[in-house]
Amino acid sequence: MQLICKRKPITLLQMCRGLLFLSMFILAGFALKEYQGQSYVYILFSFVSYLLIYFGFRKNALFFDSFIGVFLWLGFWLKATVRIIFFDGVPLAPHAVEFKSTGTEYDQVLLISTCAFSGIFIASWLRQKYLFIYPDKVDEVCQPGLFNIYIKYRKLVLFLFVLIFVSVAAINLLLGIYQRGEISQTTLPYGLNGVLKWLLLFGLASFSAILLKFEYLVAKKTTFLVAFITLLESFFSSISLLSRGMILNFSSLGYGAVRELRLFKIKLKVRFFLGCFLGFIFLFGSSVLTVNYIRVLSSESSITEKPGMESNTEKLTKQRNDLIYLTLQQSKILFVERWVGLEGVMSVSSYPNKGWDLWREAWQEKYSENITSFYDINLINSSYQYVKDRHYVNTPGIVGFLFYPGSYFFLFACMVLISLGASCLEIFIYKFGGKNLILCSLLAQVIAYRFASFGYVPAQSYLLFGAIFLNIVIIYIMEKILNIHSKPRK
Repeated sequence: MQLICKRKPITLLQMCRGLLFLSMFILAGFALKEYQGQSYVYILFSFVSYLLIYFGFRKNALFFDSFIGVFLWLGFWLKATVRIIFFDGVPLAPHAVEFKSTGTEYDQVLLISTCAFSGIFIASWLRQKYLFIYPDKVDEVCQPGLFNIYIKYRKLVLFLFVLIFVSVAAINLLLGIYQRGEISQTTLPYGLNGVLKWLLLFGLASFSAILLKFEYLVAKKTTFLVAFITLLESFFSSISLLSRGMILNFSSLGYGAVRELRLFKIKLKVRFFLGCFLGFIFLFGSSVLTVNYIRVLSSESSITEKPGMESNTEKLTKQRNDLIYLTLQQSKILFVERWVGLEGVMSVSSYPNKGWDLWREAWQEKYSENITSFYDINLINSSYQYVKDRHYVNTPGIVGFLFYPGSYFFLFACMVLISLGASCLEIFIYKFGGKNLILCSLLAQVIAYRFASFGYVPAQSYLLFGAIFLNIVIIYIMEKILNIHSKPRK
């Protein structure tokens, strides 16, 4: 008898992961030759960063594991490696005042980062072993009340959803209620500003997550209509917010959808994948250029003279007729410097007055649209101190913020507890949000992004987590009400 061993075909995810790790290995080799500190420190940092991505996309990973891994990898390893190779390790933005760019200081920054990443691993392992893992298959319809309404009124539901998100985006853009980096121009009664903010940030996207799951259950295949509507919602909301982060919500919805398709044993067609990908590339590029163009139009009036410097104002004045040039320049900076992480640790690690007093003072920061952040004022040389009529802030990120006391043990312990807390919140979303992996992915991304860019008005973080909690409660209550009314009376 001859035994024939059949190899499983390589999946797209495995291929992308393999290319990523090969690229990491090549870049790390170039960076290691240029690194000013101890070689073993950079090797350890790179190895732990590799594990952060690998374990973030393992079989039993939660969505929080995936997104926090991606955000920290972009903000730390990729940024550090690119700078070491091409910029001698110098930050592209003038942040850290006390950082001397010596090998010893670079070693400290990478060791702090490695310590924080290790806390995430431990928390993820504890959660998998003792708390929760996602099931391999879900057969039941977990939200029959909402699902039956969608089946009965599908066209009307989709039409009303498009009408709502276009209207919300237009109202916010025209009235200037909530836009990134801008001061609110309008205050609506009855707390409607908060409602509009919630809808644009993740409320409308949450509805997209529900529609996407129901569409799979109805069609039992991948249809482009709801995916295209989801793309449009992300596009309109991003422009309305003057945000260049359309990639965040849509990519999390897409990743959750791929995981959801596996549960329902639905094959992802190449034509559908390419259509969604090309549509996303076009709309994302359009949203970035549009937002940058709008920002450049209003940027000249928002910059005041810094004593002893005339570069910003004169440069904008000379180039005000070349808005396309400035728009492309801002887009370039966006993709290089978008991710929070490395600069925060560089600033905090070299700050001479670290300690518990700094930690307590940071927690006392109050939100104000007319005052820049505690971090901008106290820890870095920030150009935002010379910007008027705008609300721009820098943040240290979760790793930099947790190192304010200067303790490695405190940093590690907090990263373990925070990661476990985020995992518990994702489990709550899954169990009370209709076992919807697309919704779990979206909100896990929101949580991970909040932690990755943590540090501004930290005491008000309860507002975001409270909004997520209410988001799930609203979905849960709507399902209970509709399910009761949809049951036949005896």
